[in-house]
Amino acid sequence: MGSGWQRAKRISRAAFRPVRGRDLSLHAAAITFYGAIAVVPVALLAVWLTGLAVGADRVHRLTSYAVETLPTEIGADRALAALVDGGLALTPLFALASLLPASLYGEGFRRAFVSVATPPDPTESLVGWRGRLLLLPLFALAPALLLSILVALPLTTGLVRQGGLVGALGVVLSFLSVWLVLTPVLLWVFRVVGPATPDWLSALGVGSFTAANLSGFLHGFVLFCSLPLDLGVPFGGFDAIGGGVAVLLWLYLFHVIVLAGYSATLALSRWRARRGTRG
Repeated sequence: MGSGWQRAKRISRAAFRPVRGRDLSLHAAAITFYGAIAVVPVALLAVWLTGLAVGADRVHRLTSYAVETLPTEIGADRALAALVDGGLALTPLFALASLLPASLYGEGFRRAFVSVATPPDPTESLVGWRGRLLLLPLFALAPALLLSILVALPLTTGLVRQGGLVGALGVVLSFLSVWLVLTPVLLWVFRVVGPATPDWLSALGVGSFTAANLSGFLHGFVLFCSLPLDLGVPFGGFDAIGGGVAVLLWLYLFHVIVLAGYSATLALSRWRARRGTRG
């Protein structure tokens, strides 16, 4: 028992060594600033591209399962419905206009990864634009990734509505579908968008583990949305402000997990490199 605990402590210290002495919270907040600008355009573009690929009617039909199942306490169902309608209504011109703020996500990750996980590189120029451009290939995969979740919605939401053990099975299947979709996204972000170049196996292993944590975290957010909370109380009764702050807080915690995962990826990659050199 004691040796196992010591081993776990050594692994944890090694995983977070790249961010030791750096303000992880501050860098996660910086990504959250970029993410707050980018997250809606990213979602709109993903919905628009998926609609082009399989048709708007099919996207409406599949997303309706989630809209009907999401909690209504703070308007999560209405927000998703509006997001889907807005994405499917995009014109090519508006989609092109959305691409610029959407790409800011890549800039946020690149800047945070440069600051947190690597020493300053004087040869690195155009950090923001590099991050933006390297994120763009993910949009080509957006229809396949989004459809992977949408096609599972009739089954998972149907099970969740039944409640009990069957409902728990629906949550598990939903967790697995989001996990599988987030894994290639994080693999690309860790291996390509980031300035360091961890090996593919390290990026896949830690990226998959990070994706599992994020999937659970996102399902926790859905549970949070179902709680009968008056989010406007700390803000003088302005519910819209309280809801926006709550979303930003969850987005911030989301990025803390991503940064921790990137740190662990670099630590594992460097350990594997040293082990290979010794071998």
